[in-house]
Amino acid sequence: MDERRKRTWAEVSLGAIEHNYRAMRAKLAPGARYMGIVKANAYGHGAIEVSRLLEQVGCDYLAVACLDEALQLRQAGISLPILILGYTLPAYAPVLAENRITQAVGSLDMARALSEALAGTGRTLKVHLKLETGMGRTGFRVYGDGDLTAPAQAMALPGLVPEGVFTHFCVSDGEPGERDFTWEQLERFKAGFEAAEAQSGRRFEIHHCTNSGAMIAFPQTYMDMVRPGVALYGMYPGPEKGDLQLVPAMELKSRVACVEQHQPGDTISYGRTFTVRRPSRIAVLPIGYADGLHRTLSNKLTLDFDGKPARQVGRICMDMCMADVTDLDVKPGDVAEIFGRRINCGDVAALCGTIHYELLCAVSPRVPRIYVD
Repeated sequence: MDERRKRTWAEVSLGAIEHNYRAMRAKLAPGARYMGIVKANAYGHGAIEVSRLLEQVGCDYLAVACLDEALQLRQAGISLPILILGYTLPAYAPVLAENRITQAVGSLDMARALSEALAGTGRTLKVHLKLETGMGRTGFRVYGDGDLTAPAQAMALPGLVPEGVFTHFCVSDGEPGERDFTWEQLERFKAGFEAAEAQSGRRFEIHHCTNSGAMIAFPQTYMDMVRPGVALYGMYPGPEKGDLQLVPAMELKSRVACVEQHQPGDTISYGRTFTVRRPSRIAVLPIGYADGLHRTLSNKLTLDFDGKPARQVGRICMDMCMADVTDLDVKPGDVAEIFGRRINCGDVAALCGTIHYELLCAVSPRVPRIYVD
């Protein structure tokens, strides 16, 4: 037996990720680039392994959330351009430049601080300016009372190479009645970067705004580069699927530790939230909320034993959970799928009032990732 499969593990199909990448890449115009989003440990799938695959299949750019994530990839030998989407302390500008890491810049103050940190180093830093068009987070505000001259001022600062410009859509994933707002964000984005280019006399090499939702529903947004996130891992961000046939890449599995006999009136787990109503066989599985199985799924989740469903019962514990297998021929050592091919991760997420992004990212580091295909 593979020792990594002795308890709880996540099988990650690199073949599925490649399939999803190629399916989306095929929708792009010749010359358009693809940015692979590998932040948050590649949505729980393993940033180094996924980045190596993307490098092999011809991906153009990678994106992470922070400096530590970018340096992890560089230390692993990943040579693709990397964009940090989040904040980096400006004092680390020389580190960014030395490691050929591109930084997102969302304000004139940050641009100035990065420029000052580079002074005297002889280094230059590629940056992508982020324009705030309605997400309400970071970025140069380019609508309403925003200062449309600020991006152009940032582009002129010494030491900074303004390679790209981007924005982020907040409702492109099919929120009911919100399609018009995505179009409005797109128009604000265009107006913002066109003003910056006209005022600076320079043109950005890369314009990008396409997330997973826009990849499916708004092909007009593709521009020079797309950056779908969760879709790369086989998940649709909302109800729309378009013409993309995505394949889930992760299967979360656990192996039965024991099967206990219980009689009517027995209660299961903390809080006694489940009472046995008939003579029952209750399987104990070594997966709990410390592994990423949300406690809010208690008494709601269905597990899959080789195509046969079993209800999870009692409160999910830190390191284990229980399932009623009375009607199944389940024994210690048998494997249950928590989510993956048979059990849709999005359906599981809905049971605890969240989204599949969170369940994927929640799979903890102590759960080994086993790469297949």
